[in-house]
Amino acid sequence: MTIEVCADHADASERAFTIVAAALRADPVLVLGLPTGQTPVAMYARLAAAGLDWSAARTFNLDEFAGLAPGDAGSFRAFMDEHLFSRVNLAPARIGFLRGDAGAAGAECARYEAAIEEAGGIGLLVLGLGSNGHIGFNEPGPTLTAPTHLAVLHAATRAASAYLFGDDPARVPERALTIGMGQVLKARAVLMIATGASKAGAVAAMTHGPLTTACPASWLQVHPRATLLVDRAAAAG
Repeated sequence: MTIEVCADHADASERAFTIVAAALRADPVLVLGLPTGQTPVAMYARLAAAGLDWSAARTFNLDEFAGLAPGDAGSFRAFMDEHLFSRVNLAPARIGFLRGDAGAAGAECARYEAAIEEAGGIGLLVLGLGSNGHIGFNEPGPTLTAPTHLAVLHAATRAASAYLFGDDPARVPERALTIGMGQVLKARAVLMIATGASKAGAVAAMTHGPLTTACPASWLQVHPRATLLVDRAAAAG
């Protein structure tokens, strides 16, 4: 794992933009795995303003709340439309997204797994880091799931997503569809952004702790091409 300590969140976002933009310029047919949340917003703003050619790229987002349609204001699809998809020349047919409102979650997860494999797998997977060490919605627990699956969200994870639901954690869905750790570890390159003092414990655990399902991000220690961008606050541990 390559670890880069940046001055602050803005610096880490700029560095992440540089890495993603360079990857897309080098490989116009790049398959990108993309996160949501507040961490990548500044990176998305830079990508949207950079005039990059997205026409041949493919994207697959990590996760989506169960029960939410793509047009729901709290959905991750609505978030991505606002911050990136509506601002670049990426055709809707080249956007991979889980349908939170799918009637059968198991069939939807299987469809998504197949779509990623048919696209040739994820070339560059961009990740955020939960304060409890989760990535995507792969939460800490006694076991981890390899394929895309329906996950039960921890209270802290729901609280972190409350900004999408009027700052009311009770309105955040209790379950979500997410790619599993198998897809995370199969990505040919991984780029994680973790900033802020609230992430310091998780950063320390993922980089220097044991490989454990209690910290899903710790499994990135075995990935052959993982880059971690942290600011000084997140690097405190």
